Formats: sequence, structure tokens, C-alpha cells
Amino acid sequence: MNTRDTKNRQNRRASDGFTLLELIAVMTIMVVLLALGVVRYEQSIVRAREAALTTDLDELNHAVQEYTRDKNEAPNSVDDLVPQYLGKLPIDPMTGAADWVGENCQILDSTDQISTGICTVHSASNKVSPFNNKPYSSWDPD
Repeated sequence: MNTRDTKNRQNRRASDGFTLLELIAVMTIMVVLLALGVVRYEQSIVRAREAALTTDLDELNHAVQEYTRDKNEAPNSVDDLVPQYLGKLPIDPMTGAADWVGENCQILDSTDQISTGICTVHSASNKVSPFNNKPYSSWDPD
């Protein structure tokens, strides 16, 4: 075998493409990066839903307080807030339905209040937040 044939083989081998080991290494890196991206995306979706839940709870509980102040009695259900205090009930981002749970209170907010009813609203979801391990049904709009 002469040196010319050896050089041609070396040049041809270098230009043939990737080896199987190189392809496996690149694919492994791509799979790891993709998995990290999916996890981050799912976390951002949960955080967005939690932010929407906090905003909705704040709005609903504010409407309960306004209703109670205006009528001197607490609403009997969340539906009493529609349409005067809320245009429509927001969709609970954790359950996907307008199925809010009103918590009844036996304490009057003022001396002018004549009856009790719901004093706060919570999510109907039985899921737990992965970030603070607190059930969504116990979140307060603080």
C-alpha cells in the first residue's frame, strides 16, 4: 500500500459524516435540554394559573365586602354578586369552571349588618400548589 492510498482513505474518512457515537451524544444533549424546557414551561403555566387565582379571589372577596356594605347583609351565595358587583363569575383557573365556594361566617362585619352569609370565597379545587404545598381551596386573597 502506498502513502497516496493511505492519505486518500484518511481524507475520505474525515469527510464521511458523523460517527454513531457523535450522533448519540448530540441526541442525548438535545433530549436533556428538551426535558428541562418542558419542566420550566409546565412550571410557568402553574404559576400563571396561581396568579390568576389570586387576582380572581381578590376580586370576588372585594365584591363580597361591597355587597355586605351596600345591603347591610352578607350575600347568601357567590351568585348573589352577579350582575351588580361582578359582570359575570370568573372561571376558577384551577378547576376550569365557575364553581367558587363561599365560606359562611356567623360574625357581623358592622353594627348595621342585619344578617350573616358568606364572608369569603375560595377555590373549589382540591389540588395542592407545588410551590408552597398549600391547597388552593384554602388560599386567601392577601
